[in-house]
This record gives sequence, structure tokens and C-alpha cells, in this order.
Amino acid sequence: MEGQDEVSAREQHFHSQVRESTICFLLFAVLYVVSYFIITRYKRKSDEQEDEDAIVNRISLSLSTFTLAVSAGAVLLLPFSIISNEVLLSFPQNYYIQWLNGSLIHGLWNLASLFSNLCLFVLMPFAFFFLESEGFAGLKKGLRARVLETLVMLILVALLILGIVWVASALVDNDPASAESLYDLWEFYLPYLYSCISLMGCLLLLLCTPVGLSRMFTVTGQLLVKPAILEDLDEQIYIITLEEEALQRRLMGLSSSVEYSTMELERELENVKTLKTKLERRKKASAWERNLVYPAVMVLLLIETSISVLLVACNILCLLVDETAMPKGTRGPGIGNASLSAFGFVGAALEIILIFYLMVSSVVGFYSLRFFGDFIPKKDDTTMTKIIGNCVSILVLSSALPVMSRTLGLHKLHLSNTSRDAETSKPSANGHQKAL
Repeated sequence: MEGQDEVSAREQHFHSQVRESTICFLLFAVLYVVSYFIITRYKRKSDEQEDEDAIVNRISLSLSTFTLAVSAGAVLLLPFSIISNEVLLSFPQNYYIQWLNGSLIHGLWNLASLFSNLCLFVLMPFAFFFLESEGFAGLKKGLRARVLETLVMLILVALLILGIVWVASALVDNDPASAESLYDLWEFYLPYLYSCISLMGCLLLLLCTPVGLSRMFTVTGQLLVKPAILEDLDEQIYIITLEEEALQRRLMGLSSSVEYSTMELERELENVKTLKTKLERRKKASAWERNLVYPAVMVLLLIETSISVLLVACNILCLLVDETAMPKGTRGPGIGNASLSAFGFVGAALEIILIFYLMVSSVVGFYSLRFFGDFIPKKDDTTMTKIIGNCVSILVLSSALPVMSRTLGLHKLHLSNTSRDAETSKPSANGHQKAL
């Protein structure tokens, strides 16, 4: 009888593992397909010839798509975990949601952390060096030579970075044994390196989010149709049309030798056409879109910004007054055992909205910074190098999002408390688990 119970338990464990693996694969497949369509929308269209450069671009495109899918998964996992906790609390004995458990949530976080490390330290450097490689001099040109050069460059860069990390840790730690030994490479140096990257991501998120919050109203105003208050759109369109015709006549009258003036006029004509298109869009918009949607969205943005600032200010005051409020990574109640908000489902929904708003604001702030302004992707005119840079930047921001939202008090989710993963409470390279 005991043997049958043991076999039954092993079968249940096997079926549970298969179910979790299938769910993870399906979720990632959906994210990969969506990421592929997003990247191909902005990627510069090239010739469809099956030459060597086309194959290299296709491989780099696949790796960039994989990285963007991992970034999207890292962003969506936090809201997914909060929703799962509330659903399990509301329907604890429902047969149709038995697949939604703490084991699946922790497995998803482990995979997100693993793939984030893989993309950040292996796949994206490989895609960049592979795209720029040409093969060593003296070797036969081809994919094999480019792969060889890429691998050599990766090894050299890895040795350089590990050497810098080793020297930095030796300077911080005065223990001679730690400075003379590299046996704890996997247990200490790689987690230390990932912690440095996570710190950089948090600092970047701290820098980008306030800028993004201040720019959200401007960016949203450019996407929506503003109300036409005391404006005559027909008159403005008529004036713009006359200005466009005048510029076209000037371009036709100029000789081809005056190259500088021609370029100036073409740029000015392009700006006039863009302004004319915006005015025509405002004229075609319905009264509901002009007079209701725009004010409603602006009020919603104002409310979200005010709530975010208020929650962060309250959390900072709690941290200053109450030492026990510090996020020390202690064991929480676990997935499906207690609500994360005093307002139940409504509070959880508000947390999810604020987390998404924080991420969107950080992305807007990132592209609003002068140093990263050249990273803005353009439809059908973005090179693969820029796509790789954008994927790495979004990956760093998404990896720091759970840490920052937990530190700022936007959620109270604990993911370091399962009986299945007792070892995960130890220091590890898992930045998501360690922080949450």
C-alpha cells in the first residue's frame, strides 16, 4: 500500500512538472511572437537575398526577439503573481485553477532570472559581435570565420570583466584568501557581477522614472487629439496648404547646384507636411474624441501620478520612522495565503496599474534623456545595432522594475518562501528572488 502511494505521489509530481513546463512554454511562445512582430515593425527593410549578411541579420534578429520576450516576461510576471495570489484567495478549491499555484509562480521567476542573465551576458554580446564581425585576416571568409571571431571576442571580454570584478572584490574584501582564489567564481563573483548590473538598472530606473512622469503628459498629448478651443482648423489648414505650395514652387525653381538650400527647403517642406497631417487628423476626429477622451486621459494620468507620488512618500516616511518596514527579504505569507492589499482585489488592481505606469514612465523617460535620444526606434528604419541596444536597455529596466517597485512600496509580494525552494533564500545570482 505504501508502494502504491509512493508511485501515485511520483506520478502526480511528474504530471505537475509537465504541466508547468507546458504552461511556461506556451506563455513564452506568445511573448516571442508578439516581440517578433514589434521588432519587424521597426527593423530596417533589407534585400531578401540569401547571402551571408542576411543570415547574420536573421540570427541577430532571433536573439533580439528572444531578449525582448524575456524582458516582457519580466515585466508581466509581477502583475501575474499579484493576480494569481488574489485569484487563489478568492477561489481556493476551484478545480479549474489548480494549475495556478506557488510552484508555477516560483518556476516562472526562476526562468525569468535565468534567461535575463543568459541574454544580458551571453546572447546580446554574441549578437552584437556577430553582427560586427568579418572573420580573422588570413582565414576563409564565411559564417564559420565570423562565429570564430565572435567567440574569441566573447572570451576576451568575459576574461576582462571577470578580472575587473575580481580586482574590485579583492579591494573591497581584505581577506587574502579571497583575493588569491577563484574557486568561488560561480558562488560569489558572478552573483556580485549581476548585483552590479542590477544596481546600475535601479539607478537608471531612478533617473528615468521622474523624467518620464514629467514627460507623460506631453507624449500623451501628442498621441491624442486635443480639443479645438477658440481655433479655426479650416483656416490653419488653408494657411499650411499655401505654405506647402510655396515651398514646392521654390524647390522647383532652384537649380540642382544649390545643394545646401535644397536640403533646407526639403526639411522645411517635410515639417510642413507633418503639421498638415496633424491638423487634418484633428479636423477628422469626432467631437467625443476631442472633447471627452483627451480630458479623461489627462485626468487619469494626473490621478495615477498623484497616487504614485503619495504612495512613495508614505513608504519613505514609514522607512524613516519604522525600522521594521525595511524590505529585508523576510518570509511572507506565501502565494495564495494572504492578500497583498488591505483593499483586496481593488487594491491589487491599483498596484498592477501603478506598476505598469511606472514601467511606461521609465521607458518614456529613458528615450527622453539626451544621451539616449538616438536610441529611439523608427518604423522600418532601425538598424540591427540600435535594435540590440534597445533590447538590452529594456532588459535592464525590466530586471530592475520588481526591485524598485518593492523598495518604493508599490507592492508587498514575497517570493522567497516556498517549501519547495528552501535553498532560494540563500544569496544567489537570482536578482528577482533575492529582492522580492
